[in-house]
Amino acid sequence: MMKKCLFALTLISTFLYQGCQQSPSVQFEAVDPLQKVFPESNYFAPMEAHADVARGEHASFQFAVRANSHIKNLQVKLESPSKGEKELSEVKTGFVGFVKVGRASPEPSNDTYSPMSGYFPDPIIYEESRDVEFGNTQPIWITVKIPGDCEPGIYKGKIEVTGEINNKTFLKSKTFDIEVFKPVIEESSLWVTNWFFLDRLHYLNNNEPVEKHSDLYWELSRTMASTLAEYRQNVAMISPFDHTGFTFENGTWSFDFSNFNKMVNLFIEEGVIGRLEGGHFGSRIDGDWSGPFGLHIPVFDDAEKDKDLLPLSDPRTKEFYSAFLPAFVENVKANGWEEQYIQHIADEPIDENVASYIEISKFLKSLVPDLKVIEACHTHQLENMVDIWVPQMNFLRDGLSFYHEQQEKGSEAWYYTCLAPKGEWANRFVELPLIKTRLLHWVNYKYRIPGYLHWGFNYWGSNSGIVTGENPYDDVSGMIVSSGNILPGGDCWISYPAYKAIYPSVRLEAMRDGIVDYELLKRFSMKFPEEAIEMVNTTVYGFEHYDINIGEFRKKRREMLVLLSQ
Repeated sequence: MMKKCLFALTLISTFLYQGCQQSPSVQFEAVDPLQKVFPESNYFAPMEAHADVARGEHASFQFAVRANSHIKNLQVKLESPSKGEKELSEVKTGFVGFVKVGRASPEPSNDTYSPMSGYFPDPIIYEESRDVEFGNTQPIWITVKIPGDCEPGIYKGKIEVTGEINNKTFLKSKTFDIEVFKPVIEESSLWVTNWFFLDRLHYLNNNEPVEKHSDLYWELSRTMASTLAEYRQNVAMISPFDHTGFTFENGTWSFDFSNFNKMVNLFIEEGVIGRLEGGHFGSRIDGDWSGPFGLHIPVFDDAEKDKDLLPLSDPRTKEFYSAFLPAFVENVKANGWEEQYIQHIADEPIDENVASYIEISKFLKSLVPDLKVIEACHTHQLENMVDIWVPQMNFLRDGLSFYHEQQEKGSEAWYYTCLAPKGEWANRFVELPLIKTRLLHWVNYKYRIPGYLHWGFNYWGSNSGIVTGENPYDDVSGMIVSSGNILPGGDCWISYPAYKAIYPSVRLEAMRDGIVDYELLKRFSMKFPEEAIEMVNTTVYGFEHYDINIGEFRKKRREMLVLLSQ
């Protein structure tokens, strides 16, 4: 009897195994690109893959693939969207990768994602194929560029995915369509800067060193510039110190601005520079948050460093800047950049150290009275010292009437996010819903703030007191060592390195879409002011209160496009 039972169980197991071998089950469904797909995601309600777009922007699609076994050689093939003989040919297809957050946000929002796997979708990796481990879901990302002169109408495309399961090939396909509306979005009027770091270019060279100002350095700098332009960044922070040659002979300073000029022209050629930010001249002398500011000057006799940080009271500081700043600004003017150029002095002055900042600002403006200063700041005590105020988002809320008053007086007001604010605020953290990254620029529109700044486009790897994972595709959180402040996942970078290339993230795609939303909202409010107010106020209720329902958001955006096409 026992032998018969064992034989029956063996027979059943064999049939089950063979059944699995012969009949692989593959899920392939469209997922809204504002919805994050995690490795363990396993239910996808059927939906049409559809995008509503203006001319001049991008249409994004997301598809999820999941199987009951290991997938080998998963590949994607596309039929470009077309309408009759018209075709949208500029299409990118990538696999969404997963990263982890080793240091969770200490102030998570109510809508923070907490996947069981601990992994979050973020990088969009452009590769021919990949294997998918059993039990994992693989998101696929498609981006279609819509030309500004595209003929309005509905364009239909097709996606096919193929792969191997148990040595058997499968093929799944779906159609997708794009409705192109009449409005054309060309250049952005919203000022957007994500600070980039050219000292990280070795990440684009298989972690091999890149000699500063070598041919390879310029090639990879151009890769950086073209990526920033593609994602509608129109302000570039380029450091005068990093790209100027300094000499000091017989008590006289002289300067070679040729590399600085070459870098600026490179970014102009790639379409980034609407405004040019000069990198910071100074910082806190002792590193203490409340400590006074000093200014950098070049040094030549120290193998460990190329500049010193000195107080303004040091005679060497005033001697250097009295020679350098007028010469540098004259170079800016000689190149025709004076209307675009804005200068940082020292980052994030606060009430406790604002006196030292004011002293430095007065000195620099005495050398160049028309120097236009931009600063991320935590104080209101800088009237006539800064021309572009950039408060942290929570400080913008607290002082909104003050910043609107500064705008009325002729100054500008932007805002920035970084490791803060956390909690319910919109930001670009990996753990947040993607729609909250997109809504950053609805916040710009609602509160009449025409600029946005973030410090971390590509701060890959540890440096300058910040610790992160050395592999950007692993842990995306970081920490400021001196203070113990956690840099939430994604704060340090919103892009990913590849060999001589930069991959975007799903957050960077959402951010670009939000920049376009800002332009649409401006146009919508001109033609339909009451409807625009209603739409914005029922999307962004306040700085810490948003409607993040994706379906409702899509309806509102389509309504804008339909009405603007009339």
